[in-house]
Parts: sequence; C-alpha cells; structure tokens
Amino acid sequence: MLIHLSIRNFTLVEELDLDVKTGMTVITGETGAGKSILLDALGLALGDRAEASRVRPGSSRADITANFDVSTLALARQWLQEQELLQEEQPNECLLRRVLTAEGRSKAMINGQPVTLAQLRVLGEMLMDIHSQHEHQSLLVREYHRRLLDEFAGAVNVANQTRQAFQHWHIAEQEWQHFRDNAEEASARYQLLRYQVEELDQLELAEGETEALEAELRELNGAEHILRTSQQLLSLCEEEEQGLQARLQQALHLLRQLEVRPEALVSVEEMLNNAHIQVEEAGRELTRHLEDFEQDPQRQQWVEERLSTIYEIARKHRVRPEELPGLHAGLAAEMATLDGGDERLDALATASREAEAAYRKLASSLSHKRTAASPQFAKRVNHYLNELAMPHARLEVALTGRADKPSATGLEDVELLISTNPGQPALPLSKVASGGELSRVSLAINVVAADNSTIPSLVFDEVDVGIGGATASRVGALLRNLAQKAQILCVTHLAQVASCGDHHLHVEKTGNRKQVTTSLVELQGERKIEELARMLGGDTLTDQSLAHAREMLAAAG
Repeated sequence: MLIHLSIRNFTLVEELDLDVKTGMTVITGETGAGKSILLDALGLALGDRAEASRVRPGSSRADITANFDVSTLALARQWLQEQELLQEEQPNECLLRRVLTAEGRSKAMINGQPVTLAQLRVLGEMLMDIHSQHEHQSLLVREYHRRLLDEFAGAVNVANQTRQAFQHWHIAEQEWQHFRDNAEEASARYQLLRYQVEELDQLELAEGETEALEAELRELNGAEHILRTSQQLLSLCEEEEQGLQARLQQALHLLRQLEVRPEALVSVEEMLNNAHIQVEEAGRELTRHLEDFEQDPQRQQWVEERLSTIYEIARKHRVRPEELPGLHAGLAAEMATLDGGDERLDALATASREAEAAYRKLASSLSHKRTAASPQFAKRVNHYLNELAMPHARLEVALTGRADKPSATGLEDVELLISTNPGQPALPLSKVASGGELSRVSLAINVVAADNSTIPSLVFDEVDVGIGGATASRVGALLRNLAQKAQILCVTHLAQVASCGDHHLHVEKTGNRKQVTTSLVELQGERKIEELARMLGGDTLTDQSLAHAREMLAAAG
C-alpha cells in the first residue's frame, strides 16, 4: 500500500506531502481544481512517460517520491530481490522517485538506485492499479487474468507445480535434442579420443618421470668428463709428495716440532688436523665412486629414445611434456562420458518423455480446475456488474487451448472478455471504450478477486461517470467493502461515493492572475459534511442539503 506521497513543483503543485492511510480515501473538489494532478503525479512515480510541460513554471525540475509498504506483496518483494533493489534494513518498504527537469530529462530511482523506466513500470504495476488512463491497469494484462482465475479456482499450487514440471521437461528435451543432433560428431570425437588415450596408455608416463629422465641423461652424457675429473681429484688428494694429504702432513709436522706454541698456532694445528681428516675421507669417497662407476651406452640410448617419444607426443598435443599425465586423465574422462552413446541417447529420450508426461498430467489437472471455476467467476462478476448499472454487461472467461504449444502456464491461454451491450460479441477488456465502464468492470472483478487474491492499491478516477442515485450508493458501498482488503483511492464527483470514504481529501485551487497553486486538505467533522452538501446541492449550503449529507454519512457509517 501507498504510505506517503511527496510532490514538488509539479504542474500547479508547489509542495505537497501526503500521508496515505489504509482503507478508502476519497478525493473531491470543484471541476478544474486539479484532482487529476495527484493521479498524474502517481503515474509518473510508477513509470508514466514524462513531459517537460509538467514542471511548475519558474522551477528547474519536478520531484515526485512515493513510499510503499510491500509487506503483503510477495511478488513485488521477490522482484526487488531478483533485481538486487531490496532494502536489507527495511525489506518491507519501497521508495520510488521520479525527477523531471524543465529541459525534458527524466531520472527514475527505486530505493535510491537508478533504474530504467521499464523497470519502474514493471514494479509500479505490482504496487498500484490506476483506473483512469490505461497505463497501469493490470486487468488489461492477460497474465494477470490467469493469475486471478487460478487464485479463484484454488489452483495456485498446481499452477506452480505445472510451471516447474514444464521447466524440467524443457531442460530434458534440450539435453536429448542436443545429444541427438550431435551424435555423429560425438561418435567421431569418441574415436579420436580412443586413439589418443590408447597411445598415452602405451606411453605409461608417470608423474615426474620426464624431469627424472632429463636429469639422468645429463649425467650419462657427462660420464667421461665425470670419470676424468674424479681421477684428477683423487690424485690431488693422495699424491705421495704434492698431494693434499702429504702437504697437510708436512704442515702438521712443522707445528709439532715447536717446543713452545702460542695459542693461535694451537688453533691452527687443530684446524689443519681436521682438514687432514676431511681430505682422507674425501679420498676414500672418490675411490669408492671410481670403483663403482660404470659407463652404460645402452642405458643412455634407451633414455634418449624414451625422451624423444615423450617430446613427440607432447608436440602432437601441443602441451609441455610434464603436462601429459594430466592430459591423459582428462581425455580418458571425456571418453568415458561419450562411451555408450546409443544407450545414453535412449536414456535421454526416455527422460524427456517421462518429463512431458508428468507436465501434461499436472497441466490437465490445472485445466480442469480452470474450466470448472471459469463460469463461477464470471457469474459472480456479472452479479456485481448488474448492481453497478451495467445490466447488459456480460463478462466471459475465455480459455483458448494450446495443447500443440504447451507453455509453463499450462495448456490454455486465459483472458477476460466483456460485452457491454446486448448482441455485442465479448471483446478483450482493452476494447471497452468508456473509461467509466472499464473502472466499474474493474471494481466488480476486484471485489470478486479480493476473496482469494492479494491485490495492489487501487485508484479509481472515473468509476462514477454516468451513474447516480442508488447505483452511486452501491458503488460507494462496494468500494468501502473492497477497502477492507486493499487500499483504495477514489476521485469522485458524487456525494454518495464520497460519503463511503474512511478518509476525505479536498482539492483546493488558490492564487491570482500571476500564479495558481493547488493544495490538498483532509476534511473531518463539519467540513466533511459541508463538502458533501456542496456536492449534493451546489455552492449554496442549505439546511436541507446539510441534513441530507449527515444522513448519507450515517447510512455509510
């Protein structure tokens, strides 16, 4: 429901802040006072096209803000969440803002975030239904007709299950068709994969094997140089006169001949002694290495051939040699998914048929509920149309089968049709010429739907056109009853309708030759009675008109 409306510099309104209450709010005023300005401002906040001429003369821009409570509007909250526009700190409130500059530029915002006009319009249709111009009338949208009928028929759960079943069938059908259409390509891919995997199976390359073979080959290639260097090292360590061991022994002998040795030479002797021991150990290690050293030309040839095979296969697959084990695993896994193509194709076809059967079963159940509920829905609406001075009007619920083109919404299209004159064929609601007639049709439909549906705030501007007397009283009573389940804003010229309002707003125009301003005043007590009397008898208030106004209020009360 609408909580607050703020209007700045819009047509004749300089500044207006309106707290909107629950129940039924009526808006009255003299012709030309600007009653439609409120609805026009709401229309802009909900996504209407903007015109620069709407900016108040002398102002640079018009600014309209509408604050809504969406706690009971699950569809609106879901949409806000999907669009990432829901306020986490205040998830039950939604703020719409529209700014229009004198140059004709327009900005739209939802909860402070810039949005497109299309987004604003989509959300606006979930929040408020304006029955004046046709832009925001959800009853002109066939999807809304289907939702109303399903809710009336108690078929919401079946409708949701049907939608889910259709999506499941659609996915299964796509998987089957894709596999079927690509079966030949998949077979060729499988043959290629099998050849590649068999080649890699034969290679049997282990993780890290390439690096190990490359290191071994470097060692084998340098075997002769290693042998020669090792022999030279052993000679340097063990040569009798010039070897490291002999020279170190000489140095130790010189030190030991000294009778008195300073502390520094004692340390030197210790270090030379350790060095002598290390050189002896190095010599023994070199001796063992040379005794075990063996050149193996056959091993070298095998390593070279093994590496050549690895490099060749890696080039073929355009990967580095060390990546071959991972490639092998990936190709084998892909081949496994393509193995048994015929069996998989049959399985997918079976899954698709089963999903279709499940969908059609649910959709048939949904069709049965719709078919049974349609005449009851139409009968109840036509009853109220008769009370609203439309005795010849006849609403029909058209169910157009589409079994050959099933959809997520079922096996038929749902549309409300109306005939307003005898002998006239029933036509879509959008073809109804009279705005007043369309408003009364909408009122009748919403009264019936309110028992089963959550409806947005409703605004009626022309609901009382062409009626009066008892019919006007009945319109007012129906609006008041409907307001117990949905917020109602009603612009009216008839006292019978205005007397039924829970709240009464009066539009006043003030100003001079240079500037005119429209304002909105809430009427209570005697001022409300005087306004009803004015609507009954004109500007001159009489005891009779005042008494009649009091009686009217008491009767509505």
